[in-house]
Amino acid sequence: MKNIGILGAGSWGTALSILLCGNGHNVTVWSIDPEEVLMLKDYREHRDKLPGVMVPSTIEFTNNIETALKDADLIVCAVPSPFVRSTMKSASPYIKEGTIVVDVAKGIEDKTYKTMTQIINEECPQARTGILSGPSHAEEVGRKIPTTIVAGSKDKEVADYIQDTFMNDYFRVYTSPDVIGIELGGSLKNVIALAAGIVDGLGYGDNTKAALMTRGIAEMSRLVIAMGGNIETVAGLSGIGDLIVTCTSKHSRNRNAGFLIGQGKTYQEAMDEVKMVVEGVYSAKAAFELGKKYNVSMPIVEAVNEVLFNGMSAKEAGTALLMRNRTKESENLDWN
Repeated sequence: MKNIGILGAGSWGTALSILLCGNGHNVTVWSIDPEEVLMLKDYREHRDKLPGVMVPSTIEFTNNIETALKDADLIVCAVPSPFVRSTMKSASPYIKEGTIVVDVAKGIEDKTYKTMTQIINEECPQARTGILSGPSHAEEVGRKIPTTIVAGSKDKEVADYIQDTFMNDYFRVYTSPDVIGIELGGSLKNVIALAAGIVDGLGYGDNTKAALMTRGIAEMSRLVIAMGGNIETVAGLSGIGDLIVTCTSKHSRNRNAGFLIGQGKTYQEAMDEVKMVVEGVYSAKAAFELGKKYNVSMPIVEAVNEVLFNGMSAKEAGTALLMRNRTKESENLDWN
């Protein structure tokens, strides 16, 4: 039995608290929002983000971050990616030397272009860091629907510890040392999912969406390799696996926001309607800048940025993608 502190009481933090409690651990969940804490205490249900999923009475909820982290053997960072730095800065004084912090947020920080574990390492240098990523909607994990995911860390002992803590008969956890590949996959797929939603919002068909997802994988692969990740990670759960679920699922906030943008709404209007943080919007600029920095061709990411921030219509962006200069499909294949 471990003492586990979860930072963030949204849908994912709540779902993971239920999972970890079911695995026999003591779980305390922190939220910055006092009203969210009261709702979870009073109703034992996140009525806004995870309706119908009941929370065990043994899980504690608090808006005191020190209380959440006291005596914690493992800490889960489950706040949305734009708030990881500020949250971990506040948490750092209460994190003991060598404590494992596992990030479950997906994104790249605007302006610094750093991943979530890089941010945690900066704000909490005393911690040992890992990541949990893959095709795992909270709405399904909370209902104990079979799910597979990957635990990543540069330290094998940390990856194994995360695996042992989270794994059960409906939540299978694999391990990997390719942290940068896992993090980039989890971040870039959100940008591609925005584009997939835009395709749906425009009323296009299966051909278009399949093409978008496939060429999106090519863009993800190029950047992952350029930044030192492994192509096998892109082909795994945190790459193609997460891309599939995020581009196609009714639960996907990125896909749903993209759908509204495809119908003519601005990204802010779309986020307001989805009523959740749409991490692909925050990662889009960073992904574009990383593509430029590493001299990697990322036309879909560029098109998403044009639509989100530069006033290009979704239909114009689609046409521009189709009418680019002719090229071969694979850079590594040629005629002898």
